Order: sequence, then structure tokens, then C-alpha cells
Amino acid sequence: MPTLDMLHPDSRCRVTQVLGEHAVSQRLMEMGLIEGSTVEVVRFAPLGDPMEVSLHGYSLSLRKSEASLVEVEQCG
Repeated sequence: MPTLDMLHPDSRCRVTQVLGEHAVSQRLMEMGLIEGSTVEVVRFAPLGDPMEVSLHGYSLSLRKSEASLVEVEQCG
């Protein structure tokens, strides 16, 4: 299953699962990355990390290591 860090700018996807049982996973869910949320990848920093995503009407910057914990499915 693809994860959020594997997508390209302007990709839209739906969160299917946040992996892990640690504090980072919990924090991602608190920021709105929950099952069923629609997320758009906006851009990556020049060196590829961090990345900016848009969800629930706001922008969120994530490290690629954090984004790799978010399993997604592409939206049509």
C-alpha cells in the first residue's frame, strides 16, 4: 500500500490508516490525518524534506519519516 511520502505534488489521496502505536502516530491523527480524510500533496522542500500537504482547510508540513506512517489510496 502506498504511503503519503511516495506521492507527487498535486496528488490527491484518501488516508486509509496511520501506522504505528507511538507518539508520532498519535500526533498525526490529532492533526487530522485520520482514516477517510482527503489530503492533497502541495509541494516538497527543495531538498525533498519536509513536504506540505493540505487537509481540512489548512496546510500541514510533515517530515518524510512522518508521512511514511500514513497509508493512502489515490483519489480518482
